[in-house]
Amino acid sequence: MPVLVLNYSHPLTEAQLATVAGIVGEAPEVRDLASQIDRARPLAEVARDLADAAGLTSQEWQTLPLALNPPALAPVALALVAEIHGRIGHFPAILNVRPIEGSVPTRYEVAEVVNLQALRDAARMRR
Repeated sequence: MPVLVLNYSHPLTEAQLATVAGIVGEAPEVRDLASQIDRARPLAEVARDLADAAGLTSQEWQTLPLALNPPALAPVALALVAEIHGRIGHFPAILNVRPIEGSVPTRYEVAEVVNLQALRDAARMRR
């Protein structure tokens, strides 16, 4: 079962997808989802609507291997991660997309796929 990337950001290039495939061991399935929001709405509502837009059933949320390419707006990204955590029972993995140093025009690469749950679990050891 390939990793499902819920992409709430810019479309991913073939090179970026190849990097993700190299990290996770197979070509991911990508679901591109719009993340333009009304900033006047409460973040909890926005996060719920963004997660609902993925079109996943309760069973799929809990069983599919997921990675998140979060929205660029930090408060929305954080609220979405909290919403997804509630649906899947743990933190999702995320794509760390960064600018390629010195590129003209600016280009972006997938630097890593970060397992947020592993990050959280390691942080618990530092309490």
